[in-house]
Amino acid sequence: MLRRLLPPLALLIAAPVAAQDSDESEEEVPTSLDGVGRISIQGGYRFTSNETFYKSWYSRDLNKDLPRAREATGGPLAVGTFAYAINDLVELGIDLFVTGGRLYVNSPEGEQPIDTLSYGAAVGLRFQTVLPEVGPYGLLPFAGIATGPSLASSKRKGETVQETTTQIWMGSLGTTLRLSPRWGVTAEYRLAFLRGPVGPKDDKGARIGSFSNGGSWFSVGVTYSFPAEPTRPLSGRL
Repeated sequence: MLRRLLPPLALLIAAPVAAQDSDESEEEVPTSLDGVGRISIQGGYRFTSNETFYKSWYSRDLNKDLPRAREATGGPLAVGTFAYAINDLVELGIDLFVTGGRLYVNSPEGEQPIDTLSYGAAVGLRFQTVLPEVGPYGLLPFAGIATGPSLASSKRKGETVQETTTQIWMGSLGTTLRLSPRWGVTAEYRLAFLRGPVGPKDDKGARIGSFSNGGSWFSVGVTYSFPAEPTRPLSGRL
C-alpha cells in the first residue's frame, strides 16, 4: 500500500512547487513569521486502541464466552488547516478534520462490523520558529494545542446511526520543510482525545459502550504560505 501512495504523494508535493512563477524563486529566504497566513492540507492514519470498548463488549452476558474478533488499530484521516501568525512565535488557527474506520466484534449471530466516523473543527494556538539554515528555504518546527466541537457516530447492522456532539482535545508536534518561499511539506503528529457512542440507549439511558477515534494521528501534506502584508505607519493610514 505504501508503494502505491508514494508516487501520488510525490506528484502532489512537486506539482505546486513546479508551477510557481519565476519571480518567486528570486525571493529571499523569509525569516520572520509575523503576519504570515497559511493553508495546510494533510492526509494520514490514526492509530487508536479501543481496548475499553472491547472489554465492555465481551463483558456482556451474551458475549462472555465468545472469542475476540479481529481488532482494528485505527483508520484514515484528513485535516485541513487555516492559520495566521499573530507574531513571530505564535499562530492562531483552525483544523477541520474527518476520520473514520471499522471495528469488529463477535456476537452470538457471528462477526459484526461497526463503522465509525468523526468530524469537526478544532481551534488552537501553535508555537513555532524558523531555522533558516536548514533546507532550501528553512525549516519550521512547531508545537500546539487545540480544542473544539466534533460529531462522532457509529453504525451497526440493523440499527440506526448513533451519534453525539462532543469536544475534541489535541496536542501536536511537527515541522514544515520549505521547498520554496511559498510551498512546503508538512509532517505532523497529533495526540487526540475523542469518543463516540455505540448502540442505542436502553431503558436506563445506558449504551453498550463508546469507541475512540482519538489516539495518535500521523499526517503528511502540503502547506502554502501567504506573505505578510507590509506594516504601514499609523500616520500613513490617516
